Amino acid sequence: MAVPFRRTSKTRKRKRRTHFKLAVPGMVRCPQCGEMKLSHRVCKECGYYKGEEVVND
Repeated sequence: MAVPFRRTSKTRKRKRRTHFKLAVPGMVRCPQCGEMKLSHRVCKECGYYKGEEVVND
């Protein structure tokens, strides 16, 4: 089994992990009710999508 000859430094380890992070979802404001919602999705608060009522409570 291969064993590293030298210890990996903190800087080298952190450089490797720079792309290891959570992505923030694309949130937009609903034009109908003003609540924050995911883009290209039906608004959970009012049920509108592109100015049309899709889901009625």
